Amino acid sequence: QVQLLESGGGLVQAGGSLRLSCAASGRTFSSYVMGWFRQAPGKEREFVAAISCGGGSTSYADSVKGRFTISREKAENTVYLQMNSLKPEDTAVYYCAGKNGYSGRYYYEYAYWGQGTQVTVSS
Repeated sequence: QVQLLESGGGLVQAGGSLRLSCAASGRTFSSYVMGWFRQAPGKEREFVAAISCGGGSTSYADSVKGRFTISREKAENTVYLQMNSLKPEDTAVYYCAGKNGYSGRYYYEYAYWGQGTQVTVSS
């Protein structure tokens, strides 16, 4: 089992950048596919990005492709989400999630979740 703790959220102006971090506990971190999801008020939780166990494969939602970058640091048991060129529509609570097996884009595929971190982008 793995426990996840996100950090790095905050308030930023449109066009700005933030880097989210997700620290994982447990010795099996490298065996999990890791993903980032977000949920805005009144909306469903949506996929943002995912990264394979080894970090060699990534996938992104079309809405963030070219602006966001997911990465993982095995030695630090940490997953990052670098967010550039932020837009007001990126405002949401961002969640880190982990799963066994293959990469996935659906929240119900992920067994482990952090508590979320708020990202607010002002226009």
